[in-house]
Parts: sequence; structure tokens; C-alpha cells
Amino acid sequence: MNGADAGSSAAGSGADAATEVDAVATRPARGRVRFPTALLLTCAALGVAGAVLLAPMNWLSTLLTGPLPFLGMGLAGLWLLPSVIALRLLKRPLVGLLVALIAGLVMVPFSGYGFGSVATNLWWAAFTELPFLFVLWRYWGTWMHYVGAVAVAIVYPISAWAWFDLGSFGLGYQAAFFAVTMASCVAATALGILIADRLRRAGVGGRR
Repeated sequence: MNGADAGSSAAGSGADAATEVDAVATRPARGRVRFPTALLLTCAALGVAGAVLLAPMNWLSTLLTGPLPFLGMGLAGLWLLPSVIALRLLKRPLVGLLVALIAGLVMVPFSGYGFGSVATNLWWAAFTELPFLFVLWRYWGTWMHYVGAVAVAIVYPISAWAWFDLGSFGLGYQAAFFAVTMASCVAATALGILIADRLRRAGVGGRR
């Protein structure tokens, strides 16, 4: 190898090394959750739409749960709706919680519960995220949305048992409370999946 060949080889090696360094520098770090601008705007739109829906439903459910608590549970699944739509449409980690957070913040001046609305929204949204968290958001099967719906429909009546004083009612009433909550959560989840699928066919959400 002459001097020219050696210089050319060294230059080529240097260029290859520089290219490799650039590729590593621009490669997204593994495990880091990134929210591109388009995704954030979609989440913001879903969050605001969710707040527009949930703010009046919050007052209505409060009125209904006064005389007959289990009737108010017919609206409970609506708190899952924005997060289910976001997860189904975008299929990205934590978008369900992000949409719930935005919806809760928008609702603060209108809900009558202040920042309690944020905590409530995040609590319900957590159940939409949990099934996907267990598989590290690597599998997005439709049935997993229903796992979250069934889980919250079981946990909520138990956690709210004292609040609604369910122990003072008969077994039939208690069963109705669970049944209505389950039906509401499953129906809202199915509606969220339907809405998300139609939004995707309309071009909302972009390619994954």
C-alpha cells in the first residue's frame, strides 16, 4: 500500500467513524418516552374534548348518586373514555394519563371539585394504562382495553363502599351497583375503541 492509499483508507475510516458517532448521537435513547409535537397536540385536543364531555356529566352523576347511587354509576365509564380513545388511537405509553391530566386541568374551574377533578381523572385513567404497562406497551390487543375496564369496575365499588354506604343496602342492591358499574365501564370502553378506530380511518393520529 502506498502513501496515497493509506491516506485514502485513513480518511475513509475517519468518515465511517464520524458517521457512526453521528448515528449514535441522533439515535433515541432506549426506554425514554418521547412526545412529538403532533402527538402532544392530539392529546391536548382529546383532553379538551374529554373535559367538555365530563364537566356536565360530573354534575349529572352527582345529582343521580344522591337518591339512587347505582344510577350514577351508569355514567362512571365515561371517565375512561378519553384515555381509551388516546391509547387506542395513538398506541403510545402514558398517553392515557396525559389526556386525563389535560382533561382534569380544563375541568378545574367547572367541576365543583377543583383540583380533585385532576386526581379523579388520573385515577380512572390509570386502569386504562395498567394492562399495557404489564407488557411494557409492546402489545396493543383490543381485549386488553377491556381488562382495564373490568378491573376498575371491580375496584371502584369496593373502594367507594363506605362513601356510598353500600353496607346498609340489601344484597340485590349491592349486586346492581356492581353490575351497572361493570356495564358502564365496558360500554364506554367499546365506544372509545369505536371512536378511535374511526378517527384513525379518517387520518387522525398519523401512522404508527
